[in-house]
Amino acid sequence: MILLAAQSIELTNFVLLGVVILGIGIILRRFKQPYVIAYILAGIFLGRHGLSILSDEKVIQVFGEFGLILLLFFIGMEINLTNLIKNWKAPTIGTLIQIIASVFLVGIIGYFYNWQINRIIIIGFIISLSSSAVAIKLLQDSNESTTKIGKNVISILVMQDILIVPLLIIVNFLGGNKPTTQEIILQLVGGTIIIGVIVWVLKKKEFTLPFVENLKDDNELQVIIAFIFCFGFALFTALFGLSAALGAFIGGMLVNASRSTEWFQESLHSFRIVFVALFFVSVGMLINLSFLYDNWKIVLLLLLAVSISNHFINALVFQYLEKDWANSLYGGALLAQIGELSFILASSAFFGNVISEFEYQLTIIVISLTLLISPFWIALTKGLINKKFSKL
Repeated sequence: MILLAAQSIELTNFVLLGVVILGIGIILRRFKQPYVIAYILAGIFLGRHGLSILSDEKVIQVFGEFGLILLLFFIGMEINLTNLIKNWKAPTIGTLIQIIASVFLVGIIGYFYNWQINRIIIIGFIISLSSSAVAIKLLQDSNESTTKIGKNVISILVMQDILIVPLLIIVNFLGGNKPTTQEIILQLVGGTIIIGVIVWVLKKKEFTLPFVENLKDDNELQVIIAFIFCFGFALFTALFGLSAALGAFIGGMLVNASRSTEWFQESLHSFRIVFVALFFVSVGMLINLSFLYDNWKIVLLLLLAVSISNHFINALVFQYLEKDWANSLYGGALLAQIGELSFILASSAFFGNVISEFEYQLTIIVISLTLLISPFWIALTKGLINKKFSKL
């Protein structure tokens, strides 16, 4: 009876979460704003820093991690590996410039506060990553994911997702958590296998999965196979000490290269909506309203500094690559926020004693708020661009 009562409470909380998201979502829809905002606000209101109704944060965070894996799987399904390799210049140069510029910017600030070099590098890494979840969803909602600027933005986001593994290794090393020889060997083996799979796909260009014909009219088994394919690749890379999201991304690219697998997207689309929503709910639950109230001045200052610097660093990168200020400024806005993978870097830095608890809380707040204001920032930038360049 106690177990049933506990389950009833948890189910009630989830239903309440859905009702809150629905209510906020209907309001946002009238103002043509993305539902990502509703998910984050629901997490703030119902989490332990709000009304404390959603008490089991670990459950939400686990579901949120599933959402991130599904999101990267869907991103992979939209990436043509051959075209990505052909157009390696833009994402590689853009990502490296963004990381170097972010570390340099933090270095200027750290110089005045006598920060150690390891802290400067790690915070630079944290602010250099943008959000695949936000940017790609907004591009898809506005039917811009196949435009030139949309493809360049997605390419840079993909490159950032790939580089999270070496960045995480560097963060752990700077924090004193040096990987063991066994861990390094395991990661190298995993990386070699991934490279081998990529080379095989590039040579084959197109192939057919052996079970496709047998599942053409079986919707139930299609869902099961799609789940196994997505989370199986995620599990594979995780076992080698690499990012589970990276594995899901590689699995998605394999699906893109195969034939007759359109049903993968249809089978997992509904699950992706639910789990990605829970991911952003978990982000909202991290926002400590008391901490925000006590430190709103420094939070606001950092929020504006990070958003503006990320915006214009990326805009300059796009201008160098595209020679088009309108698209460059818009692309900069799409990458102005700090990404969800930065939570992992911040957590590693905190547990590695590189940043204090205050700095960790401050970092989490700023990351979360950049995700929250990102749709408004992008919409404002787009409106100003349309107003300015329509007069030319």
